[in-house]
Amino acid sequence: MKSLKYLDISSNLLRHDRADVQCQWAESLTELDLSSNQLTDAVFECLPVNIKKLDLENNQITSVPMGMAELKYLTELNLASNRLADLPGCSGFMSLEFLNIGMNSILTPSADFFQSCPRVRELQAGHNPFKCSCELQDFIRLERQSGGKLFDWPAAYVCEYPENLRGMQLKDFHLSELACNTVLLLVTALLLTLVLVAVVAFLCIYLDVPWYMRMTWQWTQTKRRAWHNNPEEQETVLQFHAFISYSERDSLWVKNELIPNLEKGEGCVQLCQHERNFIPGKSIVENIITCIEKSYKSIFVLSPNFVQSEWCHYELYFAHHKLFSENSNSLILILLEPIPPYIIPARYHKLKALMAKRTYLEWPKERSKRALFWANLRAAISINLPISFEENEEQSDVTSTSSISQYVNN
Repeated sequence: MKSLKYLDISSNLLRHDRADVQCQWAESLTELDLSSNQLTDAVFECLPVNIKKLDLENNQITSVPMGMAELKYLTELNLASNRLADLPGCSGFMSLEFLNIGMNSILTPSADFFQSCPRVRELQAGHNPFKCSCELQDFIRLERQSGGKLFDWPAAYVCEYPENLRGMQLKDFHLSELACNTVLLLVTALLLTLVLVAVVAFLCIYLDVPWYMRMTWQWTQTKRRAWHNNPEEQETVLQFHAFISYSERDSLWVKNELIPNLEKGEGCVQLCQHERNFIPGKSIVENIITCIEKSYKSIFVLSPNFVQSEWCHYELYFAHHKLFSENSNSLILILLEPIPPYIIPARYHKLKALMAKRTYLEWPKERSKRALFWANLRAAISINLPISFEENEEQSDVTSTSSISQYVNN
């Protein structure tokens, strides 16, 4: 059949599995229909060299071999309804203009198809189980740049995977550049992490978080030691009406005004003062915690000197902890001198909050108003203690010389 040009042997049971068998075709053959047979990848080693139109639809082809014989005159190729997982290249048919690869198993088509097949004018790749992911973004972008070379776009191009995107047309599928660019995503995540670390570090320094963590640790350790040493005495018994917290620079006012006016006269008040009630041998922090817990109230004498004292900060922290842990109204603030906001350290944010939300007693400069001041202060700490005045006086005579000297120096 030396003049044969068109041959249709479709819908048979043709197979060709042996690549070493030489195939001979009439050189005049230009159109060949081999659709609906049982042909595999080896068929590309047994094709007419001058073929122009080739139909291999509905076979068992999984890929187009790279080392196949060149079909330099092939312009139309139909590979629909096979088992191909990607678009074939055009290294074996450089004149290809029409390619049908629909209804295969292509999840993410190669984006470089039109670069390897520059002469292709129409590509039919619809009805494949497309996986809508970052890899598919390049193929979708390729369609926009191809100038309408994709046949039956967009109706035949629909997401099959993932399940939540099933049925969505590829033209409506979009992912951000950040989601698909791994390097950009890593750089962004690294920058955000650095910014977050910097912000956390700044807040820790600004709010003095390490200091509060250290104080919380000391409070926990003190409570643990007390529990192990005297577990039967854990139920706190009030021994004082109030614990006084003040700066050593304001001690003259405390000793000459506060203590005499509260401890003497009718309805005397029993005050806990570090100079006479701290127990020798215990740490300063442990003494502070013990005194605050054994006092009904905690009186804070506020002044510019107060906010500059490290120990006053300790006492305020532990008293504030008692305020929340016991849900008690145990704080009394006395404003001895006005405190300009700018001199209050950042870590005293609790003091700022207390002064903004709680009523404080302001020490009057006019003598005529001081009687009312003392009356209000006595009313705030009025309570009947479960121990006698004599028992407390006996304890008050103990002087903690070693601890107090360090406490006062700070």
